Amino acid sequence: MLRMASFPPDRGDIGRWFADHAREWQTGQAYPFAIEHEERMIGVIDVDEGSLGYWIDRSAWGQGYAYEAASAVVRFARERVGLLKLTAGRAYDNPASGRILCKLGFRSVDVVPRFSRPRGETIMQHRYVLAFSES
Repeated sequence: MLRMASFPPDRGDIGRWFADHAREWQTGQAYPFAIEHEERMIGVIDVDEGSLGYWIDRSAWGQGYAYEAASAVVRFARERVGLLKLTAGRAYDNPASGRILCKLGFRSVDVVPRFSRPRGETIMQHRYVLAFSES
């Protein structure tokens, strides 16, 4: 469901992605996190240039891990990074992700065609925004 991930996963791409994390944190470009359960990585979540993205292993779907991780990262983006808003997107055929985003307070903005690298085709992407109130 990740729009720009390689599928099947490419070890070189994954290695380069992990190797770049320290630089991303230092420059404030992105803040990637691993999602772990019982000492096993079950997904990843990040804020990358103001956009929230996450991936959960299929075996962990429907158990609340995406919402729990996203809640923590949304708080981090607001309180620690100081962002005024976050954006997010989901594939047209992933309504569960849309429910998570709405539960977090995101509102649907529009639907646009976007190229999906793992699918090798253009899909319709639902885009969302979460504006933080200044308090």
